[in-house]
Amino acid sequence: MEGFIARKDICSFTEMRELSVRSDAKGLVQLGSHVGAIVAMGVVVWAVSGTWWLMIPAQVVMGVLITFLFTGLHETVHWTPFRTKWINDVVGTLLGFIVFLPFQWFRHFHFEHHRQTNLEGRDPELGEPKPGSRLAFLFYLTGLKSFWFSALRTLLLHAAGRLDDGFIPDEAARRRCVCQARCYLAGYGLIAAIAIWAGSLAPLTYWIVPMALSAWSLRLYLLAEHTLLPHTEDMLENTRTMRTNAVVRWFAWQMPYHVEHHVFPAIPFHALAATFEKITPRHQPLIGGYTAFFREYWAAVK
Repeated sequence: MEGFIARKDICSFTEMRELSVRSDAKGLVQLGSHVGAIVAMGVVVWAVSGTWWLMIPAQVVMGVLITFLFTGLHETVHWTPFRTKWINDVVGTLLGFIVFLPFQWFRHFHFEHHRQTNLEGRDPELGEPKPGSRLAFLFYLTGLKSFWFSALRTLLLHAAGRLDDGFIPDEAARRRCVCQARCYLAGYGLIAAIAIWAGSLAPLTYWIVPMALSAWSLRLYLLAEHTLLPHTEDMLENTRTMRTNAVVRWFAWQMPYHVEHHVFPAIPFHALAATFEKITPRHQPLIGGYTAFFREYWAAVK
């Protein structure tokens, strides 16, 4: 609600209340369709297994869908996709496990990002510098350091109790983060042990490899949210909404409407398109999709 108070010139309290209505049904339909698409692509991967020139493209598509469960996780940390709070927490915990991002810790990290959006030295998303050369940009898109190394490091440090982020509010929250990291690692260990015992490559074939092949998609999506924009407190200037197609908006849980989300973080994903119509006249010029952003970033670095 803090963001709304700051931008009450855009949306009345009545409109805000109407747009902020949460729905278990809409959240479950979104989650169900996303998971269903992943299962369907898993069947395709299985059907073409052994034919690498068909299997790899299928794994890339499957990996994009799995990787973008991150956007569902992102929504659950706001408690917006479902009306029932415990459903948000359970779904968020499961999605965090799938995408290797502990739900409890990410909630505190992300709230700090909202409080300090794109402010240098304050926004935790700016803790790692953005790629400053074309070679660094391409390496960033692989996700080797920006995702896999970072995720493993976060999990191991937290499981070891080494958690000193300033945005963790108290000792109880810190203990929950440590406990969850340990539970996640135990879960990964159990899956690995079962796979080794069964002589199965299923976790690699249907989870790890697809995510590795598609890491670029989420890296580019996240980079487009705030990069190359002013380091100002005005959400209409420091955040970017992307023009993209309905399929991308669907599997990204409508988060390409990112200005709308930052100005009104209490509004659930299914109402962001309506919010976009209210904010559109105040937008900075919108970039016409992620390919256009790639070209802009490529031109900005040498």
